[in-house]
Amino acid sequence: MTASQPTQAIEGELAIRGGRPVREAYLPYGRQAIDDDDRAAVAAVLKSDWLTTGPKVAEFEEAFALAVGAREAVAVNSGTAALHAAMHALGIGPGDEVIVPCLTFAATANAAVYLGATPVFADVDPDTLLITAEAAARCLTPRTQAIVAVDYAGQAAEYEALRALAAKHALPLVSDSCHAVGGSYRGRKIGTLADLSTFSFHPVKHITTAEGGMITTEDAELARQMRIFRTHGITTDHHYRQAHGEWTYEMQTLGFNYRLSDFACALGLSQLPKLEGWVRRRNELADRYRAVLADLPQFVPLTVLPERTHAYHLFIVRCRTGDTGWTRDQIFPAMRAERIGVNVHYIPVHLHPFYRERFGTRPGQCPNAEAAYTEIMTLPLFPAMTDHDVDDVCRALRKVIAASPPASR
Repeated sequence: MTASQPTQAIEGELAIRGGRPVREAYLPYGRQAIDDDDRAAVAAVLKSDWLTTGPKVAEFEEAFALAVGAREAVAVNSGTAALHAAMHALGIGPGDEVIVPCLTFAATANAAVYLGATPVFADVDPDTLLITAEAAARCLTPRTQAIVAVDYAGQAAEYEALRALAAKHALPLVSDSCHAVGGSYRGRKIGTLADLSTFSFHPVKHITTAEGGMITTEDAELARQMRIFRTHGITTDHHYRQAHGEWTYEMQTLGFNYRLSDFACALGLSQLPKLEGWVRRRNELADRYRAVLADLPQFVPLTVLPERTHAYHLFIVRCRTGDTGWTRDQIFPAMRAERIGVNVHYIPVHLHPFYRERFGTRPGQCPNAEAAYTEIMTLPLFPAMTDHDVDDVCRALRKVIAASPPASR
């Protein structure tokens, strides 16, 4: 064979070793769905007089609040901004502590740090990877000013126990529900289960505004404070002043430019009616994964608790593959070579260099999360996937563990 001749893929061999991949086209772990209605909604705003701080912002807030059953919804430009605004509205500041689960995206903890507070990391349940009231209680100190729950992967945390703990100590409860819009807990929709609930509309989430976020609450005063915070700490925005024939405004606090544009809100308004069907499809795909994975005991899905509608932002398995000689870190590149877009969510926040250097966090602090981190792997899941796509993912898993593992070095 000359250098100019292509290498022949070996049938049945792992793609990472020169074999033919399971799929021709790469299957990502998540992907947005945009249709002609979405494009038309955005185009209509682009032809209007208002591209930002206009009427679509309030329309989206009202529609979202109605969809989740909340009194108030405040739109911002990311899920991170939602968490930051929530912490600000609660008056979190220097010297305070905020309890957060360690297995989450860094923004959950960062929001407290932005305001000079210290995140205190709670371990998670080993089967669900959700924060528990017992773990949160062990983190309480006289400096604790809030508890944050994360609806990891799209499953609601145990809000009854968390609310009881928060009430006992007169603490606000914040829900990081960025994974869980469209889910429910004991007949109540996510978005109504905490004092403040935060959401993300990143493209891999259930609905998208490209980038964007929302906070829901029953407290009108907290909502007012967050609306001021998102607009530099200024009391009114341009649309309000235009509508009321005013020009004066006051900066009452140090806020940020966290506004969400009108065309982003128009996209959100167009996507929102599709949410229920998309969550239903995510559950159908998750059910198929569970059925097929029943014959692959090396890949264990997370436990689903009763009395919940799981929103399934992510479908996560634990790679219990020690008997095969494979580790998660070896399986990951092998699956990517098969053109399956697996991912990992997340490195425990307390293990990131920033937190270890700034706050002295260390390995061994949250053993359940740390053990899970070495095993967890996110499988592709989004509503446009077919049943055949799920079968491809499981076929690739089977192909990998049937092969000999990489030689240890």
